[in-house]
Amino acid sequence: MDETTFPDERLELIFTCCHPALAPEAQIALTLRSLGGLRTEEIARALLVSEETMKRRLSRAKRKIRDAGIAFKVPPDHRLPERLATVLAVVYLIFNEGYGGRVDLAAEAIRLGDSLAELMPDEPEVHGLRALMLLNDARRAARFEGGELVLLADQDRSRWNAAQVEQGLQALERALALRGRGQYFLQAAIASLHMEDPPDWAQIAALYAELVRLTGSAVAELNRAIAVAERDGGEAGLALVDRLDLDSYQYFHSTRADLLRRLGRSEEARDEYVRALELAHTEPERRFLRERIAEVGS
Repeated sequence: MDETTFPDERLELIFTCCHPALAPEAQIALTLRSLGGLRTEEIARALLVSEETMKRRLSRAKRKIRDAGIAFKVPPDHRLPERLATVLAVVYLIFNEGYGGRVDLAAEAIRLGDSLAELMPDEPEVHGLRALMLLNDARRAARFEGGELVLLADQDRSRWNAAQVEQGLQALERALALRGRGQYFLQAAIASLHMEDPPDWAQIAALYAELVRLTGSAVAELNRAIAVAERDGGEAGLALVDRLDLDSYQYFHSTRADLLRRLGRSEEARDEYVRALELAHTEPERRFLRERIAEVGS
């Protein structure tokens, strides 16, 4: 095989584990389990499936590897692009888990993003993902105040990492120059608009609509509903939310609760906050939701 010079050993292992003989979902799950430092329950939550479903998925993938005698080898340069989409998904999910509180994972994902940009400098989605992670992580110090969760609109912008914001914007510009139009580019563009004061909600809603068209993601549609609510009012946003089937997703219920609260439907809002609390997995989020429950209850 042709030799590939990887700038990072861990990235090399991720490319190796993302074997095209396995289904994309299995590639992602196995790589996150083996190399990403995530537990099965965390992977299941990240991929919006039950823990039992994820256990079965991992077992089937391992059985296929054994029965088919799949050989895991470092792919040569010309084989890297066919594995890139899965590798990007793995790095993104590692970052998301870190963004929820495990700072070590967020830092590791950003480091992997830097290595990816060195390895594949002409891939727009590599720069799009790097921009997305840098822009979101730049707000980390302002997301919590005294251990309490602080929403974006209430954050002290002076605590944002200005150098990291600039790096993220430069990566976004690089993705745009490479004619980026993929899901990570779109999410990075949305993240940059969220950092404006005030945010351009019409543009954010339009970009989320493009993201939904590209990915078919119900989570992207939920985020579009939030932008639509900011642009057109709570009723318009709630109408979009009520079309979604995301009962096991914490942020579906907290979003619906917030819209109901804004519309004065306090009893319904309380029920949704309670459901979100049942699904929350970090203590700052639980405290935030308990405060919301107390507010609507009074």
